[in-house]
Amino acid sequence: MPDDARSQVFAAGMLDGQVALVTGGGTGLGKATALELARCGARVVIAGRRAQVLREAVAEIRARIGMDARVVEGLDAPGAGGAVDWVAGDVREPDDARRLIQTALRRHGRLDMLVNNAGGQYYTPAEGIVAKGWRAVWRLNVEGMLNMAESAVECGLGGARAGEEGPEEGGKEEEGEDGMGARPLACTRGGTIVNVTLSPHHGMPGMAHSGAARAAVEALTRELAARWADRAVVVAAVAAGHYDTEAMAKYPDAVRAGMARSVPLQRLGQPREHAWLVALLCSPLGRALSGSTVTLDGARDNWFGPWPPPGLTGETGEVPTEQRRGAGPV
Repeated sequence: MPDDARSQVFAAGMLDGQVALVTGGGTGLGKATALELARCGARVVIAGRRAQVLREAVAEIRARIGMDARVVEGLDAPGAGGAVDWVAGDVREPDDARRLIQTALRRHGRLDMLVNNAGGQYYTPAEGIVAKGWRAVWRLNVEGMLNMAESAVECGLGGARAGEEGPEEGGKEEEGEDGMGARPLACTRGGTIVNVTLSPHHGMPGMAHSGAARAAVEALTRELAARWADRAVVVAAVAAGHYDTEAMAKYPDAVRAGMARSVPLQRLGQPREHAWLVALLCSPLGRALSGSTVTLDGARDNWFGPWPPPGLTGETGEVPTEQRRGAGPV
């Protein structure tokens, strides 16, 4: 087994036997999340709108965890399987969202984790946001999350209420569309939904529509955690800061460096760090964090602008240390 197949922080097999669906899993943070969940032993289905991007992502993940990297045509057909596979669809459409969930169930017989990673926005001053643009951002970030989360719970995630005995794995069956016969749809005893939002929380100049949408997702995360607690469904959110993903490659080096200077940690986040947090929320510890939004942004949420800020540094360029009366340096 290649070294890259193992998680650097979690015990081998932490998620053995569990199934995850990651939206927006073909690139960036979604792909990193899918890779880490697979390293932890989960069977992972990645979803997105572009089939070719998903094929390439699956091939990469399979190669890195030591599986056969070949990806056959038609992998998104019902009945396809493997430790990592894919399905194309649009989370903004309720019927499509339900199909994505049902595809994961049909292929693997159960669904334990849903990572709502799909999202997007565009830069524009608040006064330049038109109704069409506002609606586009809202549909993807808010309605897409709700479509997936509600479909997951309705179709099988957290099928047994807390304290109730769920059916044995197998239960209800559904005929496979590929003619390969019925497959069991397991009624899972609880599950986890992780919603990916953005930091900072004190305003997003140039992306006010996204800031509003992500705030709505975090509020809904708290509400859904309470609504589905009796079904043993965990709902949590991750507020992501600036990460060094392929999406950043389109910016000049000077712009990327400027993004890093707005982070007190003085660097962009690594996608694997985000993936580790999502995996943690999918672990048994995640149950204690239901309803929470965990911010992972190198302290950017605590400050906006270059660090240290102008006027705070001393003559040496370092932040001065306050001297207390009768005491040494703090």
